Amino acid sequence: MRRPSTRIVLASALLLSAVVAATAAADLSPAIKADLANSKYIYVATTRKSGALGKPAEIWFLYHNGAVYVASPPTTWRVRRIKAGRTQAKIAVGKPDGPAFMATGAVVNEPDVYPVLFATYAKKYGGDWTKYEDKFRTGLKDRSRVLIKYTPKDS
Repeated sequence: MRRPSTRIVLASALLLSAVVAATAAADLSPAIKADLANSKYIYVATTRKSGALGKPAEIWFLYHNGAVYVASPPTTWRVRRIKAGRTQAKIAVGKPDGPAFMATGAVVNEPDVYPVLFATYAKKYGGDWTKYEDKFRTGLKDRSRVLIKYTPKDS
């Protein structure tokens, strides 16, 4: 019997790791997915040094490929806490006490998400977007804003 080639073994290992990574994130309920599709805002409560959650902050968002994306200045508490290793957050949808899920936040460099973010913001936030569009576009380019990806996790 012939042994599999190194390429086949490597390809199989990569496929397996991709499947494991894809299933590592929690799948949101259909109701929360619908709320994310229809809501204008999310409310992000990030983890303080004490382990308690901070006050939820209202923020514009993009729900894309199973994750929630926001763009924030690096000086915000949500970014500072992620950089300090406190990545857990509670995401409430629509209102501070709305349907919620726990997520893991990360500052990411995903420029392929920018066009989707900008198009979604233009549609979802209309006239308000035109006031802030340049800040977002320039900010993500010059790093005065960073992209945060919140990946839902199992409760």
